[in-house]
Amino acid sequence: MKNKILLITGGTGSFGNAVLSSFLDSEISEIRIFSRDEKKQEDMRNYFHNDKLKFYIGDVRDYSSLYSAMIGVDYVFHAAALKQVPSCEFYPMEAVKTNIIGTENILDAAIKLKTKNVVVLSTDKAVYPINAMGISKAMMEKLMVAKSRILENDQIFSATRYGNVMGSRGSVIPLFISQIKTGKPLTITDPNMTRFMMNLTESVDLVKFAFTNAKAGDIFVQKAKSATILDLANALLQIFDSNSEIQIIGTRHSEKLYETLLTKEEMHNAVDLGDYYRIPADNRNLNYDKYFTKGEFSSNVIEDFHSHNTHRLENDELIATLMGLDLVQQELKKDE
Repeated sequence: MKNKILLITGGTGSFGNAVLSSFLDSEISEIRIFSRDEKKQEDMRNYFHNDKLKFYIGDVRDYSSLYSAMIGVDYVFHAAALKQVPSCEFYPMEAVKTNIIGTENILDAAIKLKTKNVVVLSTDKAVYPINAMGISKAMMEKLMVAKSRILENDQIFSATRYGNVMGSRGSVIPLFISQIKTGKPLTITDPNMTRFMMNLTESVDLVKFAFTNAKAGDIFVQKAKSATILDLANALLQIFDSNSEIQIIGTRHSEKLYETLLTKEEMHNAVDLGDYYRIPADNRNLNYDKYFTKGEFSSNVIEDFHSHNTHRLENDELIATLMGLDLVQQELKKDE
């Protein structure tokens, strides 16, 4: 990163703020924040007061504004996205415009400007997608892999794929805390629903790992742990010493009972890197007959990697994990 320029799309969000906390004290020369929200940019500018930070108003849907912001950039972390499952379900073309076309704009500009390294942020919902958000993210991954096949030798496109980031904007933990603080019931969709648990630091570490270790077209996955929504709610009730009730409200539009980070087909080719899996790009061409070997692989042998079969956090582990979140600590201090 020494004397390099990094651009973060959607940089005013939770991920962008976490990256700044990690990179501003490094030898990086400049970090560009690209987003649509001038109010959040102003808040970030006032909070950090750092000359390394530069702010660009624009939209990933608009190639011209994006291209201008990317001139001279060495590296891109692409975090801009529509992430809420229900809103994408009701407005699927908006998900297409931001998550698919916006990503294509990023990658095309990077190819033209010879940007050295682009990491796009994906989600577990891109695996076996059943909703518009997951489908759009799955297509984003396919775009990244396809574009990586035409890169020059010194350019790398890669992706990270992970589940819920605890405490991030729109996630369930801030909602539960707000309900506890206001004495409302904690609204749970399905008590048996499991989700991967990752904190913001881990999400940044995963992107750093991809940035450092990727070959063109790679997708990286953390070996994340999980918890049920009911266990998560009970842990927060215990942390905040609350007697709030739990109310089962049923699943929202196109929600899954559990999320998957790797398909069984991907598990067959995945490279185990300790804390992470690397999914190499499929770089075969369209001449399928050159690659067909009868009986080479049976998809029934290997299991998916999903939130029902990964390590399930016990209550003590879950409480310790939650207590490590800045959001939880800040809310606890308000009660002192």
